[in-house]
Amino acid sequence: MLRSWKLSVLVLGLMALSPLATSLVMSQEKPDPKQSFLDAKTAGTDFQVQGEYLGKVGDRTIGAQVIARGNGKFDVVAFPGGLPGAGWDATKNEKMKFVFETKGGVTKAVGDGLDATIANGTITVKHGEAAGELKRLHRESPTLAKSAPEGATILFNGTDVEQWAPGKLEEGGLMGVGTRTKKAFENYTLHLEFRSPFMPHATGQGRGNSGMYLGDQYECQILDSFGLEGADNECGGIYQNAKPKVNMCLPPLSWQTYDVDFTCAKFDADGKVTAPARVTIKHNGVLIHDNIELKSTPGGGRSDQKPGALFLQDHGDAVRFKNIWIVEKK
Repeated sequence: MLRSWKLSVLVLGLMALSPLATSLVMSQEKPDPKQSFLDAKTAGTDFQVQGEYLGKVGDRTIGAQVIARGNGKFDVVAFPGGLPGAGWDATKNEKMKFVFETKGGVTKAVGDGLDATIANGTITVKHGEAAGELKRLHRESPTLAKSAPEGATILFNGTDVEQWAPGKLEEGGLMGVGTRTKKAFENYTLHLEFRSPFMPHATGQGRGNSGMYLGDQYECQILDSFGLEGADNECGGIYQNAKPKVNMCLPPLSWQTYDVDFTCAKFDADGKVTAPARVTIKHNGVLIHDNIELKSTPGGGRSDQKPGALFLQDHGDAVRFKNIWIVEKK
């Protein structure tokens, strides 16, 4: 489980849009879906509203994910019991969806049935006879910045890209997309940290897209899937194999973790597969795949099920990586 029950609630002072600023933003007829922000300071007011919230409405604990859609518009998903991975029961899949919009400097729910406003890091809610407040918070993976154990191979630590071809060192000691390890790996545990950019006008596969290809052929998606359903082509999904048990994607510009236990396929003397590859993955400390069988997925460099490189896909978005290490198993 995430540090969600040890984390501190961060009540953020939000910058209210002036009527003039709102008018200018709303007047953009064709926002650029590839507009991408790499830091919170330049990401704008919508980014400050977006995020995770937690509190009570009446006597019920409610978690909420507020997803920026650009131009002062937001999708909001409410989770009875708490947030994904921290109180919400993903097996029941009970949740509610709302639309909010900023007008005249006020962000309010749109439509009937909900009287709610987002301001100063708080969602104030009135729903029938129930009322309450949800406070904005920041969750981190319990394995973020995890140190490599003795015997690990350091694939990237922010200082060089010698393990990669081609290595792409980016701003701030981070690594970019479109690279694979020079070495192939068979059976191993892997720790990888990634960050998707904030792309408020993009949707679906166009929003912070990359991929972690195990063995250069089994893709675990990297995508800004914050607040989405958790399909096999969204963050944590293994494309054409399995969707995650729960969508653990944090808001864009949050550092996230994959912790992987991978076993390569086995072959007989004639080269025939006798056992498929298998994988267990934790996303931000929460189990999303439990020892599942794998089949190759498109986009990697191979599909023969033999040992391969770790490949980080370039899908045209500024996804960044740090703190990557691997421990090979005998």
